[in-house]
Amino acid sequence: MAERYGSVWAIDIGNSSLKALRLSNESGALEVTGFDNIQHGKILTGTGVSAAERDELIALSLRQFVQENDISGDEVIVAVPSQNSFARFVNLPPVEKKRIPEIVKFEASQQIPFDISEVQWDWQMMTAEGSAEVKVGIFAIKNEVVSGELEHFARENIAVGYVQMAPMALYNYLLYDRSDLTSSDKQAVVVLNIGAEITDLVVCTKSSVWQRTIPMGGNAFTRAISETFKLNFQKAEKLKRTAPMSKYARQILQAMKPVFADLASEIQRSIGYYNNSNPTTKIVRIVALGGGTKMRGLLQYLQQSLQIPIERPDSFKQLRISAAVSAAKFHESVCDFGIVYGLGIQSLGLGRIESNLLPKSIERSMAWAVKSKYFVAAALLFLLFSVLAFARTFVDRMSYASKSGVRREVGMLISEAREAEQELNRVKSQSSRYDASMEKEFDLFKYRDVIASLHQTLFSVLPNEKTNPEQSELYRVFKAGDVAALRKIDRGERKQVFVTEMSVRYTEDIERADFRSSGFQERLDGSGGTGSGGMPYDEQALMMMLYGGGGAGRSRYSIPPSATRSSRTGAASTTAEAEPGFVVTIVGYTPYKDIGSLMDPAGVENDQESWGIITRLMHLNEAIGKEVPFELYKKTEIDHFELKTGEVDIGGNIPTGIGERSVQPGENKEQILIDPMTKEVISKVTVLDEYGKKKIDRFGKVVEEVHDYWFVLNAKFKWKKGDTGAEQAKDV
Repeated sequence: MAERYGSVWAIDIGNSSLKALRLSNESGALEVTGFDNIQHGKILTGTGVSAAERDELIALSLRQFVQENDISGDEVIVAVPSQNSFARFVNLPPVEKKRIPEIVKFEASQQIPFDISEVQWDWQMMTAEGSAEVKVGIFAIKNEVVSGELEHFARENIAVGYVQMAPMALYNYLLYDRSDLTSSDKQAVVVLNIGAEITDLVVCTKSSVWQRTIPMGGNAFTRAISETFKLNFQKAEKLKRTAPMSKYARQILQAMKPVFADLASEIQRSIGYYNNSNPTTKIVRIVALGGGTKMRGLLQYLQQSLQIPIERPDSFKQLRISAAVSAAKFHESVCDFGIVYGLGIQSLGLGRIESNLLPKSIERSMAWAVKSKYFVAAALLFLLFSVLAFARTFVDRMSYASKSGVRREVGMLISEAREAEQELNRVKSQSSRYDASMEKEFDLFKYRDVIASLHQTLFSVLPNEKTNPEQSELYRVFKAGDVAALRKIDRGERKQVFVTEMSVRYTEDIERADFRSSGFQERLDGSGGTGSGGMPYDEQALMMMLYGGGGAGRSRYSIPPSATRSSRTGAASTTAEAEPGFVVTIVGYTPYKDIGSLMDPAGVENDQESWGIITRLMHLNEAIGKEVPFELYKKTEIDHFELKTGEVDIGGNIPTGIGERSVQPGENKEQILIDPMTKEVISKVTVLDEYGKKKIDRFGKVVEEVHDYWFVLNAKFKWKKGDTGAEQAKDV
């Protein structure tokens, strides 16, 4: 986003107050020309506050803001809380620049944990142009969440131009205002924004950002006081705010002490995870923002626990305050304005993160409103050209009518030429009909080895002694049926894949072929009595036997048309551009704990020993060690390649044929799935405590343990039709 001049209102609706900041750079320097910090009538997440009352409290605060501030003519940008949003940063393979949006769309559909049609998403390049590494940020929020946030502004007739996630706004703030702390990728600064219900932890370097939402904020201290002193939420909140002046200050601090420890522990755990993932980057400082930092003693406790310097800014270094604004009142709320400061920086084109989660429909309507003044001029031009076109049409009709004789003569010549062409084709067909008939009879046996070759090729890329020699002992004891030895190997470390269902369907045009929904609930080729290609069912079954209908789990095959009766009668035809191939669906599950690295690990193209199943499908010749007549078709396009994975959960939507049903021992009696061979639990189960009861974590949630993962792989394979694959089928 290029720098632009003007003014903008940045608004953040928190659980305790509405924060707004008006920034302007019309004078060439960033300046505060207005601000507001309106406390809600109640804390929105307080005890007893209903959804309707919450909406009314927000409406009252917005109404007060509109009445006290003139926002006409200014851009408006708003923030959405981090717990309602999604951000992921991924490395892309080296591709042409024009293909990056296509790759990003595919990555978004894989990374975003919701249906892509149910979210509003955007992306941004995170590396400099020309860099060897191509890293992008993908940001998303569910449609109903952003619509709910925007509805509050729509009721007050506030037109919103940008929507951004709170953590990305904090990143923009730090990079712009504290460039002295973010001059290197070797040193990182943590922005800790402690709100009422959540704490945003954002780790910032010069060219990267990492975020985590900690479900703990100022309200956790209030609830601790409420439980200790048996007070309602409102009275406990008042007691928390006046604790330093209360004669019960020691007792209040003692009640909040466990929350201090829990918050410090969560922050330490998050920082530890980041340090383990980024060993070359050192966290040197924490910048604390948010209303929770006003609690006396909190920052000192965190600094002592974390052993990292913590600062709470009392001013913004790159921000000038207008003479019309009270500097004293502004500095009182500086720690609350980190998010709105970052929002304003982005809207004025000065931010590092430029993504916009505003729904496209609203963005288009705003763009059309701006362009409406050009519509009148366009309409007048259209009217002028229409008059000229009618005039030209009248002249052309006069010319057309004068040449009717020439048209009749040309029509007669064309008719005679067509009759001659038809007669020529009739004569040619008589001589070629018999040759075609004989050739079709032999086509029955032409491609009898193709299905067997494809079947063997697909199974050869699954984990086995050749592709995963490190676990050769695992495959040996499994093949021998040695359950005792197999159970000694941790289930989550077993690189095994169990295929429960497989479908192989031939198509003459691989580009236009589609993935059928599932097909495994249907009969072989529909509910009728014939198979594909119009053969009777008995003949179809015979063809399946000839073409190798075996395999793991349930398998279905569609025979190449050249081997079917319809082909022998010449019913099938293709265009010159069409390429033949197979549409394959493989369904199964794996006990391996990291299904992503097992199926499609990132960045391993040059390390064959680290390849996953999909990597080997992309490099079939190298993986198998010889030339095969199949090639994975357009893996980077979602219309031609699709991988779905999930946890094996007996209560969820999982493929059929996974495990055997059983009952979990103990008082819970939960339905579970077990491994038919080892009798190990493979489905997600509730963890029981030492008394056989459901184990509950400290947040009141039932603890569950995930065991195995299922997958559904839809792929297309282009087939070199001149090669039957017979030799490959023998050796694979």
